[in-house]
Amino acid sequence: MANRFSSWLSRPMALRTLFAQARLAYRLLREPRVPMLVKAIPILAVLYVIWPLDIVPDLFPVIGQLDDLGVALLALEMFTKMCPAVVRSFHQEAILRGRAYTRMDVDVVRGYEGAKVRR
Repeated sequence: MANRFSSWLSRPMALRTLFAQARLAYRLLREPRVPMLVKAIPILAVLYVIWPLDIVPDLFPVIGQLDDLGVALLALEMFTKMCPAVVRSFHQEAILRGRAYTRMDVDVVRGYEGAKVRR
């Protein structure tokens, strides 16, 4: 048991990745170029987590909370993948450079060198 606990602590990269993903999602929620339908995904996930009725009830000690965590992580991943690629890469680069949040205007898009559209 102690070995599992220490191995989890020795890999903080997963936790850092989770926080980076959440920070990116927060920036994308504020971005006007992200469609409202896509913005509904994390909002619905939060509603699912706080809603008293779940697929697996929270009365079961660990499984119920893992269910909520799984839904939240899946929604976070879906949300970031469904955002426009140009907007997502703009905000990822802004996070890496430590820039404060700015809206992605048309002029910024034209001058943005990292604007790559994945197909």
